[in-house]
Amino acid sequence: MRPSKSVFLFTFIVLLALTVAHVLPFLNFFLLAVLLTVLFLPVQKRLEDRMGAGKSAMAIVLVSSVTVVLPFVYVVRQTASDAIGLLRDISEGNVTLAPLEERIQDLAGRNVDLTSSLQSAASDVQVDSVVNVVGAITHTSIGVGLTLFLLFYFLKDREEFFEWLRARMPLPDDTQSEYYDELDRILKAVLFGHVLVALVQGLLAGLGLIVVGIPNATFWTAVMTVLSLLPIVGSFLVWGPAAVYLFLNGQLTLAVGLFAWGAIVVGFSDDYLRPIVVDRYAKINPSVIIIGVLGGIYVIGFMGIFYGPVVIGMLKVTVDAFADEFAVEEVD
Repeated sequence: MRPSKSVFLFTFIVLLALTVAHVLPFLNFFLLAVLLTVLFLPVQKRLEDRMGAGKSAMAIVLVSSVTVVLPFVYVVRQTASDAIGLLRDISEGNVTLAPLEERIQDLAGRNVDLTSSLQSAASDVQVDSVVNVVGAITHTSIGVGLTLFLLFYFLKDREEFFEWLRARMPLPDDTQSEYYDELDRILKAVLFGHVLVALVQGLLAGLGLIVVGIPNATFWTAVMTVLSLLPIVGSFLVWGPAAVYLFLNGQLTLAVGLFAWGAIVVGFSDDYLRPIVVDRYAKINPSVIIIGVLGGIYVIGFMGIFYGPVVIGMLKVTVDAFADEFAVEEVD
């Protein structure tokens, strides 16, 4: 390798590492901007023929601020508030597992103290949560502004970016087009075919918790929305124990009502909506969803719910694209 190329490669690696370091603190907000761009891109294409790219992008940013970003921030804030409130109630003894302890003692003949263990764990978690809350609010405020800023330029300058990307990628145009089309298909399949269905299920299950009077319903609704991405079990992991909790506390009517709501309404939404929406976009193996969601949350954070399965799907698309390209080269 010539010295000039070595210097260029070294410079590129250093600049790439510095760029990644700059992006990582706000990675979830960057990914949120990309997700919103995918959602609003059809609207942008229609409006820019009449208003121009800049004005249409600005209009979409304003609308998305009111309809998507601000509600999203509110839900996150309310969920965090409910979580902290739940931890506080547990640590102060306002939430106990006495009925469950009594039932275990009646069945097993052993005295167990689940409440004390739960209070100890809640106290440890609550200390860290309160210490970090101010920093989290500041970080989120900056990140939301960054998301809207990036959304504007992603919509406005997307054509220039893709032209630059196509010119720099060492692949023929037809291969790149197929590659990008497949990525778009997978992203929409995950977003509409699974996330949208999970959101509907989570909201329906959360409505059931609110009606029967389960405390901290916003927090549990957010948890059920995430769990609804997982096949088979899903939101049952929350509303099922909630129904048992009501039963143990002597609220038989509410327990039966919640169980019926979850089994019939929430279960029917999954059986009815998922085949319709998934078949419209793309079928993705449930194992990809499970690994992608859980691994995505662990590696990326909240936005890993959306991008985890996409990353795994991208691997398959990449392997197929390069296999086709090399096969063509070998034939030539």
